[in-house]
Amino acid sequence: MDSNNFTRSKKLLELSQRFRETKSVFKLSVDSSSSQSNQYERLKKPSRAAVLICLFEEGDDIYVILTQRSSKLTSHSGEVSLPGGRRDENDTDDIRTALREAEEEIGLDPALVDVVTVLEPFGSKGNVSVVPVIGILWDKQAFNPLPNPEEVESIFYAPLEMFLKNENRREKEIEHRGEKFLHHYFYHKTNDRVYVIWALTAGILIDTASLVFRQPPDFQPRMPKFWNRNNNKL
Repeated sequence: MDSNNFTRSKKLLELSQRFRETKSVFKLSVDSSSSQSNQYERLKKPSRAAVLICLFEEGDDIYVILTQRSSKLTSHSGEVSLPGGRRDENDTDDIRTALREAEEEIGLDPALVDVVTVLEPFGSKGNVSVVPVIGILWDKQAFNPLPNPEEVESIFYAPLEMFLKNENRREKEIEHRGEKFLHHYFYHKTNDRVYVIWALTAGILIDTASLVFRQPPDFQPRMPKFWNRNNNKL
């Protein structure tokens, strides 16, 4: 990943160092201790998925890579999501799942991504644990987006800080099994299109932005308890 053709962002270097110095929820390697072994067995369950929060800097802003899912898909068709998917039986860990899925969906070479931390999983209504994997794309110019037409309609970039702002956001109160919470809808215009980022993807990015910028959002998130969020204060 080292190259003489680009300069690493000072902002992302500081962010990377902070993430690495703070204990991640899941360590980036697995040792042979009993607790780690039991944890590793849990990671192999088919009800687990991982998404890649791939960050890069452009100008003075930190951006995240997002996709609009293909209308051909039977699940969440046409919705905005982070690159990722279900864990494969050959995946060694959540990092491998996230990187493999990103390569399959958008043509992102895993060698370009510097994984700096893994957050606690978010639970979903479909009884799937979704693990956010945070990685840094140091050399944005080396990434040649290649959307898989069977899975991805388009690839776009959004400034991470927008998920802390009230601008271009609306909310809707939802009730599920007696619990009332908010769905947040963020409207992002780019490439002559307006994308709507909402539901679990929006929730993950609100939490990630709060960790990256070390500040709460300008609004009350009121996220559902079944997401089981308990991330580190990175």
